[in-house]
Amino acid sequence: MTQELARPSLVDWDSAAQIAAKLTPPGPTPKPREMSKAVESLRYFAHESVHHVHNITRLDAAENLRDSKILVVDRAGWAKANTQTFSVLMQPIFDRIRIKNPEKFDTALRGFAPTAAAAEMGAMVGFLSSKVLGQYDPYAGLVSPQAAESHPGGRLMFVAPNVLWTEQEINVDPDDFRLWVCLHEQTHRVQFAAAPWLRGHMLEQISTLGSFDVSPWDRLSAVVASVTGRGSGDHPDTGLGPIGHLLTDEEKATLSHLTAVMSLLEGHANAVMDAVDSSIVPTVKTIRRRFNARSDNHGALDRAIRTLMGMDAKMRQYSNGQKFVEYIVERAGMDTFNTVWTSAETLPTEAEIHDPQRWMDRVLA
Repeated sequence: MTQELARPSLVDWDSAAQIAAKLTPPGPTPKPREMSKAVESLRYFAHESVHHVHNITRLDAAENLRDSKILVVDRAGWAKANTQTFSVLMQPIFDRIRIKNPEKFDTALRGFAPTAAAAEMGAMVGFLSSKVLGQYDPYAGLVSPQAAESHPGGRLMFVAPNVLWTEQEINVDPDDFRLWVCLHEQTHRVQFAAAPWLRGHMLEQISTLGSFDVSPWDRLSAVVASVTGRGSGDHPDTGLGPIGHLLTDEEKATLSHLTAVMSLLEGHANAVMDAVDSSIVPTVKTIRRRFNARSDNHGALDRAIRTLMGMDAKMRQYSNGQKFVEYIVERAGMDTFNTVWTSAETLPTEAEIHDPQRWMDRVLA
């Protein structure tokens, strides 16, 4: 364990990792030869997709980009990796809370808060482990000096059981589907390569949330009130979910900015994966249609959990992000759109995600 991870934390991360592992369902268990072929093909398409991302995005950073570690993992491996990353991302927040109110922090540290938070985090990661197809993690190098050396450009992870399960469930061509998924994740890698300042900017924004000092019980009450429709009329919808009315104006602004950036990143990646033609992914239109239809058919329990976690709201944000990208590319071209990667000032606001013309008037004018 590194010194960074050894600092006092309001989450028992070891317990969170154990809980996530216990709650992570193993998923489909194909024959060893089938799994071996799937792993091999995912690695192949992860490399193959770089060329296509370069052609579509027209970003020089994408040309022959090979600085990311590519991992094909099972659900438990993904859960463990993300627990490590979460611990690094949240530590600056805990540090700020400790500095702001050391007595309250120490009291929470000696109580059951770290264990309760571990259960919440472990359950969340365990649930997500069965849903995620792939992920680009730009913060992997922060976990340890060894990770920094082996993952200088972050790491690409593909969850093989989930990819296999999904392509079978929606009955699509495996090679087409795997390349389609790889296009999305490699686009994220290209984004951070084209904007090397972006990782530090995101970390800085996340670290400023340390003043968000709300008890778990207040947060739970807010979630219940939101889900059951019993929210107080004194707290209009902030667009930030059920905890929005518990935030300061500064925190709302920070979360709004982070929401806009994530909408941009995911929307851009979706736009790239849908921009390929039939010469690259012959069944791309069928894949998108069936993939979207699958997302509309979640069970009642699955929908309830997604609502509590805000996943459906995030999916709507990513859809808005794709519309933002496609609006600008259609009117100004990809090269002009790439102005967005210049600096923090050229990133869209949340309002501009919903009204791309405002971004064009502000940034391109």
